[in-house]
Amino acid sequence: MFEVTVEAGFSSGHYLRNYRGKCENPHGHNYKVFVTLIGEELDEAGMLLDFKLLKQVMRPTVEYLDHFMINDLPPFDKELNPSAENLAKYFYDQTSAQLHEMTAGRVRVKDCTLYETDTSFARYYK
Repeated sequence: MFEVTVEAGFSSGHYLRNYRGKCENPHGHNYKVFVTLIGEELDEAGMLLDFKLLKQVMRPTVEYLDHFMINDLPPFDKELNPSAENLAKYFYDQTSAQLHEMTAGRVRVKDCTLYETDTSFARYYK
């Protein structure tokens, strides 16, 4: 098996619903997200996926969230809380859909790790 990982960053605000504590109030984070891909076969260039292509796959999701109040954006505007866990799954789902089309299933997302702070992160995988 081969793995590759790319990091991206964005800054956004959010608040948590159904939560008691400081995080129920609007606040912001400088998020870092790591997307790790996995696959058994390399392409004709000897790569699982060009890092540049993976960054392009991640870019629409990063730009969608960057410098916005996440609670104002679907699917986080109603009942889905913009927790680190849900944001990690959101990146996983968004990246997986694009990647499946791009590689015809040769490469898949292994996991997405989202850092809210330098010391706190959530990871989603299937």
